[in-house]
Amino acid sequence: MPILGIGVDILHLPRLISLLSRRGSEAFATRILSSQELRSFQSLTEQHGEDKTERIVRFLGVRWAVKEAAYKALYPTRPTWKEITYSSLNGVTGAKPTLMDKLHVSVSHDGDYIYAQVIAEST
Repeated sequence: MPILGIGVDILHLPRLISLLSRRGSEAFATRILSSQELRSFQSLTEQHGEDKTERIVRFLGVRWAVKEAAYKALYPTRPTWKEITYSSLNGVTGAKPTLMDKLHVSVSHDGDYIYAQVIAEST
């Protein structure tokens, strides 16, 4: 597996919370999420009612960090925010987190931080 690039990103959640308080989570989600991710986001906001802020911030934060790491791994190619779709670990099927073909992703979050790493295979 020849490697094209490796990208990492770390996000401090209070920075994202500040951004969301100024711009709103719906506007931010519409700007950065693919159509599939946006459907998941809308489902999340409908399911969790008032007790949703932490889940929404984590959902958006993970996707932002993953996309930033993917941009770094793919440089100088620059896909748009919406061209990258992240699917998290599926607890039911056991499917690994995924991105686009030839991209491998790992995400970790603890407290106020989200870390994402993407490895891009060359073709």
